[in-house]
Amino acid sequence: MSATEIAERYRLESRLGFGGMSTVHLAFDLRLERRVAVKLLAEHLADDPTFVSRFQREAQAAARLVHPNIVQIFDSGLDEQSGQHFIVMEYIEGSSCAEVLRDDGWLEVPEAISIIEQACKGLDYAHRHGVVHRDVKPGNLLRSREGVVKLADFGIAKATEQSSITQVGSVLGTAAYLAPEQARGEEAGPSADLYALGVVSYQLISGRLPYEANSLTELALKQQQEEPPILNTLVAAVTPELAEAVAVALALDPRDRFQSAQEMGRALRDGARGVAPKQPVGAAGATRATQLMSAGAPDRERTAARQAVKARQPRPGPHQGRARPQPQVSARRETARGRLLAASLALLVLVALIVAVVLVSTPQKTRIVLRPVVYHEVQESSSALRQLVSDNTAQ
Repeated sequence: MSATEIAERYRLESRLGFGGMSTVHLAFDLRLERRVAVKLLAEHLADDPTFVSRFQREAQAAARLVHPNIVQIFDSGLDEQSGQHFIVMEYIEGSSCAEVLRDDGWLEVPEAISIIEQACKGLDYAHRHGVVHRDVKPGNLLRSREGVVKLADFGIAKATEQSSITQVGSVLGTAAYLAPEQARGEEAGPSADLYALGVVSYQLISGRLPYEANSLTELALKQQQEEPPILNTLVAAVTPELAEAVAVALALDPRDRFQSAQEMGRALRDGARGVAPKQPVGAAGATRATQLMSAGAPDRERTAARQAVKARQPRPGPHQGRARPQPQVSARRETARGRLLAASLALLVLVALIVAVVLVSTPQKTRIVLRPVVYHEVQESSSALRQLVSDNTAQ
């Protein structure tokens, strides 16, 4: 076995990413001849026996999750020669939502809703099978080149939560996406995943987090003392109904959030179309955020929200940056005026011919009546000409 092979089967090719818990490599499965992603766990996790035993159980549970919106786990174990614990996963050729935010800053509402809806489907399937993600964040939402969104890293967060590493002060997951109950150290269930996905929704649409904090303590204080700016005060394309749906997902009390990921996905989709979300069944009461949405936030709060975030510029439209086609109204008007002038000239020629005939055929004593026939309207000119002919032909 070479230094770039794991378990004498997976040949490591390049590094895809790394973090505090692991490093992910693009690899080639020599047995099945396909590309896979191999996650090598950090050494400090491998030294924790509580983590290793729990991780093995959770990895097996995650491997049973077979769904179009969940990254499939193919294999896991310990490479005896290197002493590294590894996970072999489905390789997604595309980018994570963290990379999308880094490159684009934010997404249009329909695109963001499509991503969140697919993530909700994956979470709903996992929750119904008894698996809680507990580390939902943009980096764990992978979008393929075909637009399919898959959730990654099921099982790892739950394994880490109960290890001795977290007991000595380490924080599970990225603090900005932790539900209030997680920040307090309480048991996190499916509702914590929905809160985290609500934060992701807010960030994908607005380009900012609902709470900006530098530490877990600061985040917990802000969650209890502040309300994030209402989403439709930050982004003009967001309907009040969609802003309300996101506010429900961000409720501090888990009982005030959506009762399932399926319900959340449906509420966001309907909210984008202007349909208000239903009050979650069994909720303890409307959150302050939803109360603000239903009653209308005071002007001072809306003004403060607008001033808190620099207004983002709209993306270029289909004609921005190049000459737009000019309206055709002026050309049509000029054509109509030309036709009108030609008709008037034709009528004048006809009258001249009629008058000439009358002069030739009328006795000398007959009085010829002449008057100017210059009018701006065709109908008026025509009536005057008929009257002129009548005056000159009357006996």
